[in-house]
Amino acid sequence: MKTTSLIIIAAMFLAGCKNKTDKADAFGNFEATEVIISAETNGRILQLDPAEGTQVDKNGIIALIDTTILHLQSDEIDASMKSVKTTISSINAQNDILNQQIENINVNISRFGKMLKDDAATQKQYDDLTGQVAVLQKQIMANNTQKASVAAELSVSESKKAILNDQIKRCYVKSPLKGTIIEKYSEAGEITAAGKPLVKIADLSVMKLKVYVSGAQLGTVKIGKQCTVRIDNGKKGYTSFPGIISYISDKAEFTPKIIQTKEERVILVYAVDIEVKNDGSIKSGMPGEAKF
Repeated sequence: MKTTSLIIIAAMFLAGCKNKTDKADAFGNFEATEVIISAETNGRILQLDPAEGTQVDKNGIIALIDTTILHLQSDEIDASMKSVKTTISSINAQNDILNQQIENINVNISRFGKMLKDDAATQKQYDDLTGQVAVLQKQIMANNTQKASVAAELSVSESKKAILNDQIKRCYVKSPLKGTIIEKYSEAGEITAAGKPLVKIADLSVMKLKVYVSGAQLGTVKIGKQCTVRIDNGKKGYTSFPGIISYISDKAEFTPKIIQTKEERVILVYAVDIEVKNDGSIKSGMPGEAKF
């Protein structure tokens, strides 16, 4: 009888030690990185196919906003640029002709210069030829001034075309991250505006458990340190995951009301984020606990 009592006492002692060792160091709730994706342009939504729960890749197209007007404006600018380029080509052709005339006159000037030395030509004939060269050179200068003005118009058109191309690009709404669509705010066929939310995407592959620790626990908590994160599995069981501490608040705050009793709310604590790879069993808002 005495031996049986000793066994029972030892079992109770071991169970008590185990429960004490098994106690978590911090408690909190899981959060996911959520991004609200909004339209960047005005217009009718032509495509918004992904349903809630659909996974999308980074830079994957989520929605397409009507680009008809933008493409028509782009075609108009292309026609204007083509006209300007034609004008520039015409000016270049005129300058080529003028340069050829100058070259021909220079040949005659050289010839008349020799004849002038032999008194076979007059000074007036020589001066008339040099005068013609001066006039042609001024015509080329005038053409180049016109060409610079036309080239400036071309530069303006190119800038407008670049702006339109950027607006067309923004009509293709893309996901900034790989994640899951958790909410849709619009549907295809609706009229949207710049800044209006279309969908909410969350990266559920890595969840963050936000817990709060006391000042006495800060010595055991360091950024980059591995720890164990647990979620409930049945009434008494747990499912454990490896976690890495990614953030520690540098300011103390009162314990959040949502996770502590009234007496413990006055305790100053520090927020700690723990990143956990999700196998699909962790949901946003789910309670969890951490062992450091």
